[in-house]
Amino acid sequence: MTRVLVVDDDAGLREMLEIMLTREGYSVVGEGDGLKALNRCRKERFDLVLTDLKMPKMDGLEFLKSVKEFSPGTQVILITAYATGETAVRAMKEGAYDYVEKDFDVDDLKRLIREALEKKGEKDQQAPFERDADDAVHFGGMIAKNKDMIRIFTTVRKVADTAANVLLLGESGTGKELVARAIHDHGPQSQQPFVAVNCGGIPENLLESELFGHMKGSFTNAFADKPGLFEVARGGTILLDEVGELPPLLQVKLLRVVQEKTFRRIGGVEDIKVNVRIIAATNQDLEKKVRDGGFREDLYYRLNVIPIVIPPLRNRREDIPILTKYFVEKFSRAYGKEIRTISAYALGLLLEYPFPGNVRELENIIERSVALEASTIVLPENLLLSASALERVGVSALDIPEDGIDLNEAVSMFEKRLIEKALQKTKGAKNKTADLLKVTYDSLQYKIEKFEIV
Repeated sequence: MTRVLVVDDDAGLREMLEIMLTREGYSVVGEGDGLKALNRCRKERFDLVLTDLKMPKMDGLEFLKSVKEFSPGTQVILITAYATGETAVRAMKEGAYDYVEKDFDVDDLKRLIREALEKKGEKDQQAPFERDADDAVHFGGMIAKNKDMIRIFTTVRKVADTAANVLLLGESGTGKELVARAIHDHGPQSQQPFVAVNCGGIPENLLESELFGHMKGSFTNAFADKPGLFEVARGGTILLDEVGELPPLLQVKLLRVVQEKTFRRIGGVEDIKVNVRIIAATNQDLEKKVRDGGFREDLYYRLNVIPIVIPPLRNRREDIPILTKYFVEKFSRAYGKEIRTISAYALGLLLEYPFPGNVRELENIIERSVALEASTIVLPENLLLSASALERVGVSALDIPEDGIDLNEAVSMFEKRLIEKALQKTKGAKNKTADLLKVTYDSLQYKIEKFEIV
């Protein structure tokens, strides 16, 4: 179903537009200011946005520009009471489809919306995925240049409209939940709940109640009936993350849900029927677990109808620069900073880094770096890579990038790291550290203050 977002601080006009568009058969939501709307656009997919030009916190043009940065395929129509030629030029330059004045004719607006959506449909057919200026593909809150990832995007689009169970395989931090959300958002159940549960993060004695619910009095502290997450997800999607951690008893109950779409609450005597799409995810080798007797073979084959293997970040290094850019911009906005890029040498370190924590680790590294950075560019000394990881990076990180390298910056970065490692080795004893590094105490103290080593 076509999704439309209406953004206007005028509650009356916003409600009128929501009613009108709902009657036209669109799925419509509204927001009263640009910042809330922008946050919503980052989490949800919208085919078209109708936004007021003059709003508190963020005006329509700024909102338009921000949306187009991460969702260039979303059509945007501006509504303004102050239409001028300059406004029109700026709006079109930032990617608006068109704009209308606030005394618009309803039929004209309906026609304009249909035209905008038809144009979007033509573009979607010509180019299945949205690409930005860096030729990176944007899809479902993900971004990639790597061919394996783009193939995954294609698979997601194909399976989203089916009811087939999907098994997501990949290391921790590779983005399995993002893939699951993309499947949900691009399928017919997109307006229904999406529920994610970490099967390995809930104590075994509580997990059954969390998944299937319980009846009042069925065990100590069961003071009232409680629906489980399968009931909460009714009509939508449930993601069973780390499904390999399910104990044998719950594997049996899950098999029944998969096969018959029914289950019973703890202490219940009635079957509860649910129509819910099941997506399972794991970082384990489930086939090996089946062979070793730790996972039911019948359940494995029921869940593994469509397997999707998500590659680790170290196998998609061409994505590191675009992901880094995205996270730098994201956290620069979040922390109210003017950081828009990362130094060439710092990026070189990231390109050589093994990333055992995958995309999640990269995101955490960039968030810390942006939070600590005092300049307008992320410098290598604020990357906070682990010392052991830097040792694994080794000499290969000294390769000269195409746009050159700041020698002083590079030398300072390694000098700081060596001092930190020496201080760790001497447990903070500066005299011993100076001896270890073969420098005077005063020279060491100067460098500690210069590099702000705590």
